[in-house]
Amino acid sequence: MISVASSVPVSDSATSDDRVVPLADLFRLLGDPTRLRIVLACVERRRAVGAIAESLGLSGSLVSHHLRLLRAARIVRAERQGKQVFYVAADRHISSMLGELLEHVAEPHHDATDIDSTD
Repeated sequence: MISVASSVPVSDSATSDDRVVPLADLFRLLGDPTRLRIVLACVERRRAVGAIAESLGLSGSLVSHHLRLLRAARIVRAERQGKQVFYVAADRHISSMLGELLEHVAEPHHDATDIDSTD
């Protein structure tokens, strides 16, 4: 049995295609820097398309295109307030995952090997 984050056991069934393929699709969507920047903007607080576009220096149509993909994958969700639509990270799983990954990439890189030598 593989363990992820030491407290979450991952069974052999978790590595089956019905679990791995959707997860790979999620990473593929988040692997695009523009989409990742859009999601991170939506983690901070709910935002309208125009506000996301302006803060990231993108066109509104490009942001809308990416938001459609992100909504379909349940990475962000839309909240309507009157005529305005705001986007926010879909749930705490998305926010937590991105927070953990951002911490990981911010950690100092050590040149130590992964395999201990017992010579």
